[in-house]
Amino acid sequence: MTASRRAAHVLVAALLVLGAACAGAAEPAPLERARSGPTLAEGVAVAAGQRFLDDHVEPDGRVVRHDEGGDTVSEGQAYAMFVAVALEDRERFDAVWGWTKEHLQREDGLLAWRWADGGVVDPMPATDADVDAAHALALASQVFVEPDLAREAGHIAGAVLAHETTDTGLGPTAVAGPWARGGDGADPVVNPSYGAPLAYDVLGRLTGDGTWEALDDSARRVVADAARDTDLAPDWAELRPGAVEPTGPPSGAGEPVHGYDAVRTAVRLATDCEPAGRDLAAAMDDEYDAAALPDGGPAAVLALDGEPLVRHGHPAASVGAAAAALAAGDADDAGRLLSVAEQQLSDDPTYYGSAWVALGRLWLTTERLGGCAGD
Repeated sequence: MTASRRAAHVLVAALLVLGAACAGAAEPAPLERARSGPTLAEGVAVAAGQRFLDDHVEPDGRVVRHDEGGDTVSEGQAYAMFVAVALEDRERFDAVWGWTKEHLQREDGLLAWRWADGGVVDPMPATDADVDAAHALALASQVFVEPDLAREAGHIAGAVLAHETTDTGLGPTAVAGPWARGGDGADPVVNPSYGAPLAYDVLGRLTGDGTWEALDDSARRVVADAARDTDLAPDWAELRPGAVEPTGPPSGAGEPVHGYDAVRTAVRLATDCEPAGRDLAAAMDDEYDAAALPDGGPAAVLALDGEPLVRHGHPAASVGAAAAALAAGDADDAGRLLSVAEQQLSDDPTYYGSAWVALGRLWLTTERLGGCAGD
């Protein structure tokens, strides 16, 4: 990281710690649909979304990871719900959410993480999937004018606050799941890419609970602190006294990296309605540029100092780089990187790549999944 970038990064972190209000902040905008026909960008994004639904969603609404043995994870169900909302596909949305409720939703409202071979094989929820599902339901309640969906969103949102957050030195903070809240000598565990400021804004307005605004602030502070010596957030971190400490995965194997989880961080922050979040996304732009491979996208896994750890790319990494470029004000480079992601997906189709090509285009190039009033 250059000295100027480090100074800017420290300034962002300091402002967040002080809780300063950022000038020019916007509010989540109500969902609106094109009145005069879709733009070219919308057409490309809709096509990417349709491919994801056609390739990975079964008629009963189950999202299948064909390249992972045919299993299903809660994040995939939430991703498909987002895409179905964006495409205004009520039939597909109802199928996906119906399957999710029947097979994954627990008594507390959260979603079991993994289903395979006819049943749940890992009942522990993952916070990103729960927040994304609640966010998608909230959007769907607007698009389909269905109040019951808003109530279901509120039910999951309440369960997230009750079971997937903890009070820390950062204030109320979303952790990786119920297992990650800490205690008995263990530090809370976070996945910085789970932080979703736009979702927190939407759910805060839906529920009227001010805790969501606090989660909004702590999500940015997690990234700012975890990336205090670099612009790259890690896949995983622990909330230790006085610091967010990058770690390897919860399994305990491996060093901290910016990998397949962390590449989502820039997308989450680039869609933030607060400038401080977008600044954190923009700070990643140079690191992604420096890690570019011959196809133009970044290496899929980076050390936290930006050094590539693999010699291949991935569509999700290219989408993350596109989000960082857009946040940095380079729309042309963002468009180029989204095209790189499309080509990478074509060369090596995967569930995760397909999902993030679709979500990246829908979030970054359209307002079909919401936007910020005043932007």
